[in-house]
Amino acid sequence: MSSAWLLPEHIADVLPARARQVEQLRRGLLDAAESFGFELVIPPMLEHIESLLSGTGHSLDLQTFKLVDQLSGRTLGIRADSTPQVARIDAHLLNRSGVARLCYCGPVLHTRASGSGATREPLQFGAEIYGHADIEADLEILDLALECLAVAGLEGAVLDLADTRIVRAVLAGVPVDAARLEAVHAALATKDAAELAVVARGFPVETRQGLEALLHLYGDASVLDEARRVLPQRASIATALDALKQLAAHVAQAHPSIGIGFDLADSSGYAYYSGARFAVYVDGASDAIARGGRYDEVGAIFGRTRPAVGFGLDVKELVDLVPAEAPRRAVRAPWSNDAGLRSTVRQLRRRGEIVVRQLPGAGDDESGLVFDRSLAAAHGQWSLQDGAGA
Repeated sequence: MSSAWLLPEHIADVLPARARQVEQLRRGLLDAAESFGFELVIPPMLEHIESLLSGTGHSLDLQTFKLVDQLSGRTLGIRADSTPQVARIDAHLLNRSGVARLCYCGPVLHTRASGSGATREPLQFGAEIYGHADIEADLEILDLALECLAVAGLEGAVLDLADTRIVRAVLAGVPVDAARLEAVHAALATKDAAELAVVARGFPVETRQGLEALLHLYGDASVLDEARRVLPQRASIATALDALKQLAAHVAQAHPSIGIGFDLADSSGYAYYSGARFAVYVDGASDAIARGGRYDEVGAIFGRTRPAVGFGLDVKELVDLVPAEAPRRAVRAPWSNDAGLRSTVRQLRRRGEIVVRQLPGAGDDESGLVFDRSLAAAHGQWSLQDGAGA
């Protein structure tokens, strides 16, 4: 029999030192988004399941906890991704005709952890731009994503670019059922040439050759020129390659310290993304630290399709890559009902100081604070003195 205090697998408490870092980073990310003009929204933790899973594909369905609403008898889901919720807010609650910039930060819950050390309760931060179909919105989202890494103090990031329109265009006109389509995308993602040959058996020659070529189209910017040479000559492929080139050129100019790579076979989230997509990698992380891209169909289920582009990241995961904070400096104050002491403590706290009043009979403070100053009375006045005091 397990102990009552043990938590479920991949679920953990966040203890004081790390909790403070998580909260500081959360505030910093939201401040960064606000500086770009993004407005904060706070969606609910659970919704009707058909709303939560709108247009997101099979993978999110598997990640979503489900329960029955005792009031209505309908199936509810605990959100595994806030993006569909924000699309619903844009489509039906705000209902703006122009551009909307929305951001959010809150916990989501996954039925399965993404890796051996991953949490099933990420703290998801994200930002979305609705109402602009052209590449400028993609560029702005990229800028904000990279600014968020700067807020966290992370350096040496590598940006990986892809576009779901490329694989879609290579497969255009070929009748493929859902299971076979998923197998094609899985073989491309793992660069499994043998498996790809099996699942593509019977496809037209041009399609098979295009899929095989995609297995090798990863690397630096020369990949884009090679793709124009070896992939089918289709307008949608040319458009996607042009967009990737423009995104890469912008990042190279605006963020020269960021490495840039391409993987044209990567169509992760193909049921969700509709255009260019990106992933950001940093040293110390086993997977991408941030992902995003264009998903123009996300609002279709709500009856109002709007151009949309955005990104998301897990604040907890980001904090794990940031050096631990130095202990915080604090002021020790005696416990007293003296009005002068109370006024002095209040003034110090309003100035941003941490002031801890020592409880009568209590032992040493174990908060992890460094008490480098204390309050002492002299001639009826309370003043700061160096040292922790008595």
